[in-house]
This record gives sequence, C-alpha cells and structure tokens, in this order.
Amino acid sequence: MLQSQIKLYYKNVTAEIIGEENGITPEQLKSLSEKTSPLIGKLNEERKAGKTPYRDLPFNKGISQKVKQLVDGLKAGCENLVVLGIGGSALGNIALQTALNPYMYNLDDAQRTGPRLFVFDNIDPAQLASFLDWVGDKLDKTIFNVISKSGRTAETASEFLIVRKLLLDKLGPAGCKEQIVATTDANEGTLRTITDDAGYRCLEVPDGVGGRFSVLSAVGLFSAAMCGIDIDSLLAGASDMDARVSSEDFYKNPAAINAALNYHFYNHGKKISVMMPYSFHLKDLADWYRQLWAESLGKAKDLADNEVHIGPTPIKALGATDQHSQVQLYREGPNDKLFTFLQVDNFDKNLTIGPVPDSAPELQYLAGAELSTLLNNEKKATEYALLADKRPCLTVVFDRVNAYTIGQFIYLYEVTTSFAGALFGINTYDQPAVELGKEATFALMGKAGYEKLAQQIQPLTEVDGDFLV
Repeated sequence: MLQSQIKLYYKNVTAEIIGEENGITPEQLKSLSEKTSPLIGKLNEERKAGKTPYRDLPFNKGISQKVKQLVDGLKAGCENLVVLGIGGSALGNIALQTALNPYMYNLDDAQRTGPRLFVFDNIDPAQLASFLDWVGDKLDKTIFNVISKSGRTAETASEFLIVRKLLLDKLGPAGCKEQIVATTDANEGTLRTITDDAGYRCLEVPDGVGGRFSVLSAVGLFSAAMCGIDIDSLLAGASDMDARVSSEDFYKNPAAINAALNYHFYNHGKKISVMMPYSFHLKDLADWYRQLWAESLGKAKDLADNEVHIGPTPIKALGATDQHSQVQLYREGPNDKLFTFLQVDNFDKNLTIGPVPDSAPELQYLAGAELSTLLNNEKKATEYALLADKRPCLTVVFDRVNAYTIGQFIYLYEVTTSFAGALFGINTYDQPAVELGKEATFALMGKAGYEKLAQQIQPLTEVDGDFLV
C-alpha cells in the first residue's frame, strides 16, 4: 500500500494568479532554479561529508533501538512523563504530541496509549508549583526527562534542581535515581557529570545536531515512544522525504522550491513568513517551525563576514481561529508577508452538522455538512480573500496526519532551512545572538565571573521612576 504523502502547492504565489508586481514570473522562477540547483549537489555533498548530521537521524537505527529499549523498561510503571527542556529540547516534543495523539489524551484513559505528558518549556513559578502540588503524591509513578546538551541552560537546570530536591526529599537517593532520565551530551557537560555521578538512565544528544534540528533524535523520540507514537513510521516518513529533497531536479525537489520561493519573496519585500495550519493537530508544528526558521536564518553577518542583518520573521496563525483575529491585517495591512497554509484532506475523525431549528432557516446551508468540509472550505475562502489582495500563498497538503506524514513535514522543513541558509549565504547552524542573553542571566543571578557584566546591565534595567506612569 502506498504511504501517505505531503505535497507542496505553489501556484498561488505566481504572477499568473496575483500579478507580476507581487507574484513570481516564469522567468524569475527559472532564474531561481538556476541559482538553487547547484546548491542541491552542494548540500548532498555536505551531507555525505558529515557536515549536516541531522540528515542522518532518520537512518540511525541505534538511536531508535536504544529509545525503545528504555521505553520497554519504563512505560508499564509510568503514569506521568514530564519533559524539562526549552527551545529545541521541548518544541518538537510538544509538536509530536499535539499532532499524533488525541486532544483529550491526558484526560481520557480510554484515549491514552501511554503516560500523561507534561512539557515544561518555561520557568513560570506559578505554573510549575501548581503541577508539583498535583504530582507530589504520584512521584513514584512519574518519570522526569531532563533534556539539555550542556546542562548549563539556566531554565532547564533550575527546573531540574527543584524536581531533584522534591524527589530526594520524598523518595530518597535510590528512588530519585529511578525517576530521572537525562538526555544530554554523550561525553561532557554539567548534566553528563551529574548523570554519571548519580547513575541516572541516559539518552544522548547527537554530536553536531543543534536543538532545533534534534526532534528526530532521542530528544523527541523518547517522549513520543512513551506516549504510544509509532517512531519507526515517523522516521520512515523522514527517510521518504530525504529521497525527495535530495533530487537534483529543482522542479521535483520540494525543499529546494520551498526555500527558493521564500528567498525570492524575502528579497521582494515579503519579509514576514506566516504559517497557518487548518488543523488543531498541526498547530504546534508552527511553533516548532518558528524556532527553526528564526534561529537558523536570523543572522547579522554572512559567510564572508559582511553585515547583512538577514532573516524572515516567522509568524504562527491557526485556521479558522485567526480568520477572526489576524486576517484583517493580512488583507489590508502591508503586503509584506508570504503565507503558508497547512491543509489536511482526510481527517481521522469527522462530525456531521446537525439539523437547523425552524427559527433559523438562514443556517440551513450548514445542516448535514461535515465539519471537515467546513474547515477546508474556510481555508479555501481565506486563501481566495488573500489572493484577491495579491498576497502570495503556499500550501503544504497532508493526505492524512499520521506519524509518516509528520516525519515527512519535519524533514522537509529542516532541509528547506538548509537550502534557505545557503541561498542567503549565512551560517544556518549557529545562533550567536542567543549567548548574550544567557550571559546576562548568569550575571543577574550572581554567577561567578560575570560581575563586570552585571555592573553594565544594572543602569539599563533599573526602573527610572520618571518614566513610570
């Protein structure tokens, strides 16, 4: 049986649909293909040379086997799985859970195929305290997966230290050890040292794979497998997409076309990229995409060390919800956006709209229609309205939402990001601008060695009463 496929539809960014001023002409697309085609071979060679190790993850059977072995030993006794992580250590976990498990997964035992999942990707004390009050008498049935390559990320480290103390106080050292799984660097770092010293179960963050590219490693696969998601199918979908995005035929390579179109519209005044899923299951993929796009492509300097300050701004929206909160701006505001819809052709479950009361004949057009038909027609209507105002629109079409197609989507956008970085001529894989904020946090928290920085921060962050109204 042929597996489900996702497809990229790009006619509605062309000049044929929205005119030459805002759309891409055949000549421009041809020029883009000539610019992008050599990069396909280059990226394929970089992959063979081991320079993009995230591309090997779908084929790394060792990672998935180790994950499944650990899951086999833990799942039966685990009622709650708690992920402590931030950014790339959390967004992929959330996206997979939302995409591939039922909406009521955590609340309805009949719909649950593993432990409840809680992902703490922030350090709001009220949020974490509320959860710890609830889980305090369930600690022996709760696994905490702390994810940090270095172990020095302040947010994750602080949550871990709070949880570690709670476990030690209530279960003692032996019990604490049984409830923690660390996902960290294989050889070094603070969390690796703590893990080795305490004897925690451990999974590895692969060398050379940045957090935003790590969802198909143990970082994302452990929580997915614990919660009943078919990680073999997820990886198979990514493997399938690998063949498609490796094609040296530009017009058959969805990642190359996607990146080239985004690059073109960025350079033609569309510097904002809106991703708008028309499916609740796909909504958190837009959050995952925002980090991938922003950290990878937002750079001050290019590879030749020229100041360029490049980077499309990723925005998330949700159909049909944001038709009622954002589309006014999208249609009548600045024409500075490229829209990417995520559309599902076949929903796993559907509902039929009920009959209309005699007092409301104006609703008769809804009666007997399927809710999926309404949702997809809402997408078409929004797209039509945007096109009427000459706004370029792409669509990623999902035949179905399942582990296989989600694996395809993740890999498509990871490789699209690599192509986009190559077109912009920047380093796709670093994030130098993140470091100053981290160091400033260290300084404000009194970490040794950051005293001078703390003095520099103080006058800029003290509240001046003259400006407080």
